[in-house]
Amino acid sequence: MDNSLPPADELVLVDRELAQLDARRSQLLARRAWLIRVLHAPAASAALPPRPPVADSTPRGAQNVLLTLGGTLLTIAAIAFTVVSWGSMGIGGRAAVLSAVTAAALVAPVALLRRSLVSTAEAVAALGMVLMVLDAYALHRVALPETDGLGYAAVAAAVLAAAWTAYGSALSRLRVPLPVAVVAGQLPLPLGVLAAGGGSTAFAWAALLTAAADGAVVLWARPAPVRITAVTGAVALGGWALLTGGLLSLTSPWDGAPLLLAGAAVTLYLAWRRPSLAVAASAVAGLAAVTAVGGLLRAVVPADWAVPGYVLCGLAAASVWWLRAGTAGTISASTPEAGTRPGGSTADASGARLPAGVRLGLACAGAATAALGVVWALPPVAAGLLGPLARTTEVWSGEHAEHASAWYPGTAALVLAVTAAALASLPRLWARCGALALVWALLTALPVSLGLPFAATLALQLLTSAAALCIAVRPGPATRGLRTTAAPGGRSGAPGTDSGPGAPTPPVTAPSAAPSGPSADGPSAPPAGGPGAPWPGWAPVRPRTQAPVAAPGTVLGWSAYAGGLASAVSAVALSLDVRVATFLALGVVLGLCSAVAVLGVDARRVVSACGAVLTATGLVFAVAAAGGFEDHWTALGLLLVPAATAALGARAPRPVALAIEITGGAVGLLALGIAASRPAFLALALALGGVIAAATAVRPERRRFAAWTAAALFLSATWVRLAVWDVTTPEAYTLPVTVPALVVGFLRRRRDPEASSWTAYGPGLAATLLPSLFAAWTDPEWVRPLVLGVAALVVTLLGARFRLQALLVLGGTVLALDGLHELAPYVVQAVGALPRWLPPALAGLLLLAVGATYEQRLRDARRLRDRVARMR
Repeated sequence: MDNSLPPADELVLVDRELAQLDARRSQLLARRAWLIRVLHAPAASAALPPRPPVADSTPRGAQNVLLTLGGTLLTIAAIAFTVVSWGSMGIGGRAAVLSAVTAAALVAPVALLRRSLVSTAEAVAALGMVLMVLDAYALHRVALPETDGLGYAAVAAAVLAAAWTAYGSALSRLRVPLPVAVVAGQLPLPLGVLAAGGGSTAFAWAALLTAAADGAVVLWARPAPVRITAVTGAVALGGWALLTGGLLSLTSPWDGAPLLLAGAAVTLYLAWRRPSLAVAASAVAGLAAVTAVGGLLRAVVPADWAVPGYVLCGLAAASVWWLRAGTAGTISASTPEAGTRPGGSTADASGARLPAGVRLGLACAGAATAALGVVWALPPVAAGLLGPLARTTEVWSGEHAEHASAWYPGTAALVLAVTAAALASLPRLWARCGALALVWALLTALPVSLGLPFAATLALQLLTSAAALCIAVRPGPATRGLRTTAAPGGRSGAPGTDSGPGAPTPPVTAPSAAPSGPSADGPSAPPAGGPGAPWPGWAPVRPRTQAPVAAPGTVLGWSAYAGGLASAVSAVALSLDVRVATFLALGVVLGLCSAVAVLGVDARRVVSACGAVLTATGLVFAVAAAGGFEDHWTALGLLLVPAATAALGARAPRPVALAIEITGGAVGLLALGIAASRPAFLALALALGGVIAAATAVRPERRRFAAWTAAALFLSATWVRLAVWDVTTPEAYTLPVTVPALVVGFLRRRRDPEASSWTAYGPGLAATLLPSLFAAWTDPEWVRPLVLGVAALVVTLLGARFRLQALLVLGGTVLALDGLHELAPYVVQAVGALPRWLPPALAGLLLLAVGATYEQRLRDARRLRDRVARMR
């Protein structure tokens, strides 16, 4: 079949390819020219001009230091003059000096500002304001000595604040007078209340009114130093007033509530007018309002209902978040169109009065109050969950310990219920998880709060565990109503993961087009990113990776699963008071864990499968305890658990199978530890464990590990049985190891002829030959050395025949040592019968013979070494 193109079409294709190659060649040449220019750029040969010495301080800084020092010295001189030298002058001289100096200090900045000497004017104006304070002090000492000090200080502070405000407004270029006027304005009302003998409540009202005035300054003043000073004063005095109101709400609610509500109103107005402070200010306002209303409710309800009252107030404050936000609170006040619609009508009233920042702050305050209420309600939950674990009675004694928190108010359950209902109404994943946790906490705390009997408590805990595990397996109903958002890229995201209505959408920008050829400035133009930036044509486009977001069902499922397991453990611990209840609770928990292991997903299946194995182990212990079995019989019964896990592991999925088999193996080790007190039963338990492991070895994926485990268990059982029978012959312990090892080695060599004989036969032979050799050296009889020598001779001959290094070396070594042991007594007797000169003579003859044939013997030794090394 001919697939070639017609000549005309092929010519067009070739021309197109050539054009693309030319364009690419032009790009590469341009890049090459620019790189050469960068690499071989001439170094600047001209020396750099010497840098002028850096001054220690700038002229402006030196000027400010000098002015500050001068003003400080003059202020100290004025204070010394007023306090010390005042009495040496007459009344006219005193008035003339202070008036003249103060007037001069206040008028001088006018002339200085005309000459643009702003810093000097600031220093002189500050001196003038200090002199005004000294004038007020002098006036009190001379003219009004009988006047109350606090009252005079309040009036003087008010007059000075007004005077400094007028002075700073007239000379707007001065930055000091207005902030100092704000500071002076903090004093009149509190000092006036103290002068009038008012108590803490009146002082708090005065502080609140002063803070409100500071808030007005923050809203309408323009200079930043003035606003900062006013904010500082408002926070200090307003915080004092609100703290005083909070303390009064605990002791005298009807006196503290008006103060708190007034402070909340002032703070809320400030939050509405200043969007930058909306969240913090509205949160403070919400806390103050909740404290006020909650204090009033606490005064009219019983003591146990005080916290629920606060929680209800907090939830009411948090519900403000769901009121629709208007545009007035979210658009800057500088925009005149903020409160109007396109048609000219104003925004709806609820939106204008509740901006997003205000709603968020109030919601945070309410949520914080509800959270504190939930923390207050947690002791019954802890008592219901952990109380059964701290046992004070005997197992199956029929006695029931009292709950540690039985004295706690029963309204704690109401707090949990109300808060759970409030969270359940929110279409958010975090709220749904919180509601689920609170419902579980409510069911756990009910037996403690209501004082339920033992049977009802156990039934409620088992039902709680069952319900939670059902949600963990099928969390679909719990995710209904969660809000769904669109994920980036147009796909629908998971429900409940949005950030609320009006969440900003990130802008999408189009990528800049990369140049397809040389730039207009010529080939020497560098890329936009600089010399170190990659060439735009070569820059790889990396896809944006987003962090994986867990599905709502997974999050809710794990939350419910944790609660279900905790309730199951607590129920089992509680059921130990009564025998029948123990079997009932263990059976129910076993069924629940098995159901989750079959129907669940991800790691919950694995954990539940392990829990089912542990619960079955508990059932075996319970049956043994109920039947009065001894420990060794209990150990044999526990082996049913690993046997069952081995059978289930053959059909279970791989992660679940591995988990339950490991757990079953741990139970088997526990059984062996229990049976260790009776060696005969320990041997039986080891043998049964070997049978279980051998049955597991039938499966291909477990064959290697299970086979070795079975061999080790069978061998251990054999050794323990021999020890029980008082067998001391080492071959009885080693031959059961050697025979299977040699069989396995033979099969290994048959399948892989290149395998080393040390790997195939070395361990098996060493397991018997070496212990038997040690026993032969200490055995006075002749049977063991003879049998060992014959066996070593056979092994050596087999190694020489089949060229197996391990057999030849081990057999020859054992044979030589065994023969040496047998001939040693006769050698000693013969040496003792010979003359003393004969052994040295024989040694000399041996050395002469070896020396005469040294080269030949050396060649023979090398040939022997090479021949042995060539063996497998």
